[in-house]
Amino acid sequence: MVNPNSLAATLDAINEAFFYKKSLSKSQKEETTKWIADRQGLTGSYANMFAPTEYDFNEGVRLFTGERLRSKAATGHILGEEACRALILLDVPDANVKNALNQASLGMMSALSRAEAGGYIPGMYCCGTCTSSLWRHLAVGGLEEAERRLAAGMNTLKSHRDGKGKWRRFPFYYTLLALNEIDLPSAIQEMRYASSVCERNLKRLQKKDTITQRRRILMERILEIR
Repeated sequence: MVNPNSLAATLDAINEAFFYKKSLSKSQKEETTKWIADRQGLTGSYANMFAPTEYDFNEGVRLFTGERLRSKAATGHILGEEACRALILLDVPDANVKNALNQASLGMMSALSRAEAGGYIPGMYCCGTCTSSLWRHLAVGGLEEAERRLAAGMNTLKSHRDGKGKWRRFPFYYTLLALNEIDLPSAIQEMRYASSVCERNLKRLQKKDTITQRRRILMERILEIR
């Protein structure tokens, strides 16, 4: 599971396991969570969360659904949110891991509170991609007042509809990935809104590469919700 050269690759392996509902051994969970926890607060971390590696910063990162991250700030923030989410889901009862997650959560909560005090709409953070990573963190119970922030975020997402099944500012597939994990009627409404694009793209996307297959399965799951 652990790629010692890349936080992004390690998180991708974890996300794949959960996406495809693959079981992980106790040793896999322990090794992975301890490796991630050791990156808390290191140079390059965003809001005292979990630092990407030098390789991640230099080579760039692709999200689970294929979108590319170019800026260092976005890389640090989004991988930090994804790392918090991974530790919550892996749920290893290790004191050092729990402490690292707590410190990371406090750091992001502080950044989020400052942003909202400065005028950000609750449930939103920076760009659409960054916001979707925040939603994935909130959806698994991370940070404070998760349901309130998610509900506010869904209302704002609706206001960004482009009228054609997508949203302005928000990356289509990564946003769908987040929506598929949010247990709110408003999230279901947004998935239904995107269903026409999912239907078209399922007919169009026929490649067999990893990203395309993930996107196809995700869209099939979205269509099942209808």
